[in-house]
Amino acid sequence: ELSALANDRNAKILPVDSEHSAVAECLRGEDLGRVRRVLLTASGGPFRTLSREQLDQVTPEMALKHPNWDMGAKITVDSATMMNKGLEVIEAHYLFGADYDDIDVVVHPQSIIHSAIETQDNSVIAQLGWPDMRLPLLYSVSWPHRVRMPQDQWEPRFDLVELGSMTFKGPDNDKYPCIGLAYAAGRVGGTMTGCLNAANEMANEMFREGAFDYLDIPKA
Repeated sequence: ELSALANDRNAKILPVDSEHSAVAECLRGEDLGRVRRVLLTASGGPFRTLSREQLDQVTPEMALKHPNWDMGAKITVDSATMMNKGLEVIEAHYLFGADYDDIDVVVHPQSIIHSAIETQDNSVIAQLGWPDMRLPLLYSVSWPHRVRMPQDQWEPRFDLVELGSMTFKGPDNDKYPCIGLAYAAGRVGGTMTGCLNAANEMANEMFREGAFDYLDIPKA
């Protein structure tokens, strides 16, 4: 386990991805043995409101329009298929030593809760903020300290009243089979997760080049 290797060398792993950075923040002061679940949030990508049948018409141009995040082409398509969330489940397993049965994916379209943990006493601790990668990047380079940021460098400031509301639901496994593929690969272990990642890399690239249909990506 990556976390065990880091402990053996008295090293600290500082994740930069927003979801894992959020989990790391939530775990400060907590023993992983007192954590019941890791809750990884997902925006649901650009097709969360489409039916399974409508996905037959998806084009690369449609998949590259993420509703919340401004990212590179590959990860934006991974967000559309939710393979990114599957890979994040695998990463969470290795980063935090959590069993796959104890890692849940929650679709949260507003991308405000970046992730959360549930402790053994049923408390849920979450990290919130606008969808902005500056915060996890800052946290990774300033840890264990907090850097006071000038207000004019961080606009708009997070405001629960301005936010108004948040919604949540479980992932649709029929629309997003890539999540299940990632759990399955993770449970097999060994090189299977590497094989999954490599297959997805090629399928994603072929889809963006127009040589693959969107629904063919999880079949690869």
